[in-house]
Amino acid sequence: MTPTNVVLDAVMQEIEQMPPEYLPNLLQIVRLFRESVTLKSAEESFRQGWHEAMTGQTIPLTELWDGIDAE
Repeated sequence: MTPTNVVLDAVMQEIEQMPPEYLPNLLQIVRLFRESVTLKSAEESFRQGWHEAMTGQTIPLTELWDGIDAE
């Protein structure tokens, strides 16, 4: 059994022990976690950046490093 399968089996065992009424919340947690650790495609990142630039959702370059104490 591969290390991935071992972990997947352990995750499945934990899920099977979860009371059914908590499964929707667990699903939401898993989805949020996946979204936080996976990278967007280059195209999606560009589209988001372009949209932010075109709608004024930017920070002036002069303020970009404010509050960062680099010595």
